Amino acid sequence: MADQTHVLFVEDDDVIREATQLALERDGFAVTAMPDGLSGLEAFRSDRPDIALLDVMVPGLDGVSLCRRIRDESTVPVIMLSARADSIDVVLGLEAGADDYVTKPFDGAVLVARIRAVLRRFGRANGGRDESADAAGAGVLAFGELEIDTGGMEVRRAGEPVALTPTEMRLLLEFSSAPGTVLSRDKLLERVWEYGWGGDTRVVDVHVQRLRTKIGQDRIETVRGFGYKLKA
Repeated sequence: MADQTHVLFVEDDDVIREATQLALERDGFAVTAMPDGLSGLEAFRSDRPDIALLDVMVPGLDGVSLCRRIRDESTVPVIMLSARADSIDVVLGLEAGADDYVTKPFDGAVLVARIRAVLRRFGRANGGRDESADAAGAGVLAFGELEIDTGGMEVRRAGEPVALTPTEMRLLLEFSSAPGTVLSRDKLLERVWEYGWGGDTRVVDVHVQRLRTKIGQDRIETVRGFGYKLKA
């Protein structure tokens, strides 16, 4: 297991849990599968997985609450699983700190692709090569009281460190590589989430709002009808 990517999978439906676990293991992942949120939290704390897949509706401790508990302790990537694409639970999960979501029923290949995409973002935000950092040039970028160390992958606001999730860091790097330039939601989905098709723009909107709360509400501007831009 030490050489494999370790996935924590929390799902209360026995059939889905067992089938998904087998599918992920066939793709080379090590999987810890739990039927409820409380056992999932215990497994997270004891096993320290590389990524967590959390169904929204699980007993004991629901997936959104579990995501919040994980996010209080770690920046490990989290993908929420929701039975309805238009559910408010999707937004709640993203606001709780999830990096992405997948709608059930899902195709196994799609789930694996999304897992790998999130893990790539995590690797880039923790010392791996990142195209945005290359474009901006390794060093410290300053935007008012905001400082971004693109080499060390560290962010400070008014001299104080800012804790960002890997996805938030990747999003900020995209903005900082083109300050003052409007980036559309579709372009951000393509560059940050690696969607080669039109995905759910709520993912972008919620992450931008989360990023604003950490780096300053007025640092990222909304350009109505077009997208967002970082104040130069």
